[in-house]
Amino acid sequence: GCQAGISQWQAKIPVQVVLMFERFLAFLEGLGGAPAPEDGLNASDPRVAAAAILYAVMDADGSRLESERAALSRELSDYFGESEAALRNVLAAGEDAEGGAVDLYQFTSVLMRVLDAERRLAFVEAVWEVVYSDGELHELEDNLVWRMCELLGVSSRERVLLKRKVASGA
Repeated sequence: GCQAGISQWQAKIPVQVVLMFERFLAFLEGLGGAPAPEDGLNASDPRVAAAAILYAVMDADGSRLESERAALSRELSDYFGESEAALRNVLAAGEDAEGGAVDLYQFTSVLMRVLDAERRLAFVEAVWEVVYSDGELHELEDNLVWRMCELLGVSSRERVLLKRKVASGA
């Protein structure tokens, strides 16, 4: 019946159009039309977007170690200056947002709107701190950071310099 007709119709839409439409819908949702949770934290909050990216990077290698969790909390706290109670709420909202995310764009677009170039570089450095907190760099983590940097407008040169800085412990 009707479902079969819809499925046939959807199959004829190019993937690029579907992705563009999904990004447009994400943009509209980010304008504030959707109700916020009681604590006011959602993926359009830069702190939540940053936490979601950090969770995505932490999970890229398939494991969550305590050293990574500690680094994530430390870096987010240092970056945004949150109290312990506020940090717990931001972390929980970030984890929820990352779990329901299709891609990094919805989070990086939030950060692009609110962070200047210097703050974006500082964020990339914080991301590398989380990546190296378990003592190793997994290729999936490296790839995810590369994609994130592309979306944040951070050059390959800057990304590699920050990667080397964190890896060397400088």
